[in-house]
Amino acid sequence: MPSLKEVRNRIASVNSTQQITKAMKMVSAAKLRRAQDRAMKIRPYAEKLNGILHNISASLEDASDNIYSEEREVKNLLIVVVTSDRGLAGAFNSNVVKTSIALAEEKYPELAAANKINYLCIGKKGAEVLVKRGNGSINLDYQGLFLDLRFETARKASEFVMNSFLSGKYDRVEVVYNEFKNVATQIIRTEQFLPIPVKAAPVAVTEAVEIDYIFEPSKTEIVKELIPKSLKIQFYKYLLESNASEHGARMTAMDKATDNAKEMLKALKLTYNRSRQAAITKEILEIVGGAEALNN
Repeated sequence: MPSLKEVRNRIASVNSTQQITKAMKMVSAAKLRRAQDRAMKIRPYAEKLNGILHNISASLEDASDNIYSEEREVKNLLIVVVTSDRGLAGAFNSNVVKTSIALAEEKYPELAAANKINYLCIGKKGAEVLVKRGNGSINLDYQGLFLDLRFETARKASEFVMNSFLSGKYDRVEVVYNEFKNVATQIIRTEQFLPIPVKAAPVAVTEAVEIDYIFEPSKTEIVKELIPKSLKIQFYKYLLESNASEHGARMTAMDKATDNAKEMLKALKLTYNRSRQAAITKEILEIVGGAEALNN
């Protein structure tokens, strides 16, 4: 049985940890409200713009009119891994990294074997794991986006991805991120960002392909302006979804950690009381034994 001093030290340590986890839960709850609000507001706009994007792409008579839909043999793949900068969020980051690695190995085994998988890490936690693994090329230029998450900062990363695709540096771009559902649930999503998957459009979008749009000033200029803007909005949406999911995951993890600390404190206090009672009983027995020895 541990000594009373050891148990007291453990109780003090668990108490301190419980205060930290409770404070982190409150901070994440405050941040979650704003992050969730931003993610929910951009969803209808991004989805509607994405639907128009698919319709216009499918209506183009010449596929060369939309350079972002150009299908090429996949010789170089870019996987955008969206994780967080901080940990203590349960399996939030590890699930994204595992999904990214599985995507490369299962869907593109030849590229993975040839070490031609490129990763763009947005978030430090995903970068740490991938750097340790040492597989493929890892871009760390856009890790600090969540420090100041705005459309202007996200636009730089999206433009880099789009320009790399247009220049032929990458033949396909996949994005792996967490989609926010609620505080306790985040859904891992893997989406093909480039080329634009016209044939893989949702049913509602596919049925709406026959819409006859009136282009003003012209179809070429509209496509030139709309498609890049839509892609940037989609990329920004990925980051907002991931940001809201991060705070939800951390809030849930810290809530569970606080409950676990509470249960541990109960067990430690019970152990402390038993140890104290055992020590008192031992002292009483020693006193009684000493008194009996004096009487004899």
